[in-house]
Amino acid sequence: MYSKPNVFFLRLCAVMSLTILLGCAESPTNAPVDDDVTANTDDLAPLSEFVRRIFQDSTGALWFGTNGDGVLRYANGTLEKFSIPEGFYGVAVRGIVEDSEGILWFATNAGLIRYDGEAFTTFNETNGLLHFDLWSIIIDRTGTMWVGGLGGAYRFDGDAFTPFDLPEAEPDTLRGVSSARFVHVIMEDRAGQIWFGTGGGAYTWDGVDLTNLSERNGLPSNAVNDILEARNGDLWFATHHAGVCKHGGEFFTHYGTEHGILGTEAWSLFEDSDGGIWFPIEGLGVYRYDGNSFTNFGTEQGILSRAVQCVFEDRDGRIWAAGHLGLFRREGDRFRSIPKDELKG
Repeated sequence: MYSKPNVFFLRLCAVMSLTILLGCAESPTNAPVDDDVTANTDDLAPLSEFVRRIFQDSTGALWFGTNGDGVLRYANGTLEKFSIPEGFYGVAVRGIVEDSEGILWFATNAGLIRYDGEAFTTFNETNGLLHFDLWSIIIDRTGTMWVGGLGGAYRFDGDAFTPFDLPEAEPDTLRGVSSARFVHVIMEDRAGQIWFGTGGGAYTWDGVDLTNLSERNGLPSNAVNDILEARNGDLWFATHHAGVCKHGGEFFTHYGTEHGILGTEAWSLFEDSDGGIWFPIEGLGVYRYDGNSFTNFGTEQGILSRAVQCVFEDRDGRIWAAGHLGLFRREGDRFRSIPKDELKG
């Protein structure tokens, strides 16, 4: 079922605990919860203490990347867990993609992991990474795979990583995880340009030139956690210290307290099938922008987590939120905690 661990794994075991602690510091699992919230009772046991990413593959299976339990797959009424005993050595999963051949790839704290439906294969420093801790992954329109993390950005040809040169930034001491080369997100826009979210703002590469958007250009914070190109062409940026903003082609529009948005630590961005823009704010659940106003979904609306990491819409049009305390799914104007027993069918 899994590939034989390489020499790197023996060394990885020695640093695994530290890596997970740092990952949790970046996305705190110990975020405060209201005293009257009891999401961790036995009858509401979460799928995982911390779900970081959600992905649905071409077969319809849902994959849940966790922050300490590896990855879980839900398909045909069955929930399966893949972690170290199954050869999946990345216990913290930050990105999931599927290539044109149906092979799944995972950006993890142990490097890049490939799953061909039968075995897991890990690619790490022995394949050219400067640092095995990965945070982002995409496959662009040409079929090129890009990954980013603490060691910078790379292109991957299936065997080896080639570094992509980006300017270094001052490490952010206010974050649990940081480095001068940290690339938190990589995104491709509809024009085929590649975007990189770093500690020095956002960079875009058109195949020839590299352009920087930063606080000097009006970006409210250089610490970029996510970048989204909406279907209407607007670019959205989630930042670590100044919430979210939109770039309409000429200038930035920052959304804050005057728009009803509290908090400043925005982790991710997602556009649903109706064109709504979703993003979590640390301690405040998630927000949705309908083009005119923002709606907050927090503890009163059923999202008990104070540390939501992502929002996702599955093929059936169901909206999910994931983070500390596991999974939540939208039902009408509220969200409901999804315990692991429910997914086990």
